Amino acid sequence: MSEAVTDEAVPDETDPDGTVPDGAATRKTATPEAAARRPGRRQGRRREALVGLAFVAPMLVLFIVFRFGPTLGAAFLSLTDYRLSGEWQFIGAENYTRLFGDDLFWESLGVTAFYTAVYVPMTVLLALGTAVLLHRTIWLRGFFRGVFFLPYVTSIVLAAVIWKWIYEVDDGLLNAALGALSLGPVDFLGDESLVLPSIAATSAWKGFGYTMLILLAGLQSIPREVTEAATVDGASAWQRFRFVTLPMLRPVLFFVLVIEAIQAFQVFDAMYVMTAGGPVRASYSLVYFLYDSGFKYFDFGYASAVGLMLFLVVLVFSLIQRRLIGREVD
Repeated sequence: MSEAVTDEAVPDETDPDGTVPDGAATRKTATPEAAARRPGRRQGRRREALVGLAFVAPMLVLFIVFRFGPTLGAAFLSLTDYRLSGEWQFIGAENYTRLFGDDLFWESLGVTAFYTAVYVPMTVLLALGTAVLLHRTIWLRGFFRGVFFLPYVTSIVLAAVIWKWIYEVDDGLLNAALGALSLGPVDFLGDESLVLPSIAATSAWKGFGYTMLILLAGLQSIPREVTEAATVDGASAWQRFRFVTLPMLRPVLFFVLVIEAIQAFQVFDAMYVMTAGGPVRASYSLVYFLYDSGFKYFDFGYASAVGLMLFLVVLVFSLIQRRLIGREVD
């Protein structure tokens, strides 16, 4: 229902006889009845907001309890000497002092950083290339999109077992192909210089489908008129991709880079199944170090300190990416 209003002439624009000339500006003022309804309308909106908050409150409470509760608990646990028996003693920052002096921590951090440096570009480039091809493909696009996404919904343990057989020295599929070319055999999982790229390739095959779908959605959101205008101006396919597509895809690229980097820093399953951290701890990641500290040696306070350090490393790395890549997204 529209508010009842009255037209009031602007005093400066009235004639001496009190009449309003043609075309004079008028302003509308609310009647007392309309002004009285405004507080009631604001109260109605406030009531609707409270009702909506009441509906989401249970899920919000669960989110806070199960998301921030364990984080705060781990932060407190990292300041204690907590054992499997349930006995604990507050020791302050002793776990962190011990952690910074632990060579195994720095070694596992270096392994994780190198794995991230290999895995993230491999996955993003593979996903971007596939997304560009699917974006230009009309025939059976949905079929290929489903096929490429299928490994993502596969268990990482199953994928690791399959790729471990593919990498086998004696009867592996890849070495059989290399042997046919008189190039093999190659010990992909037993060579310290090849084990991390081999595991990264497995993880990239497993997870690039999700990133591909996000990048494909970003490509489809780019206005066709922009690329058509670049084509009319004489830009080649590479120039259109370099100077038109990539800049407009920057927000999506920033998102997938952060997501893939976080996932890379948390790598554990593939290394546990394929190499058990070997050879000579060449695939001993930071999460593997956390797992051994907590579930092999039952040093839960020390393991919590490792988890908090992993959180800080991922946070700093994400902020660096934000600084270098995401500063033009805003």
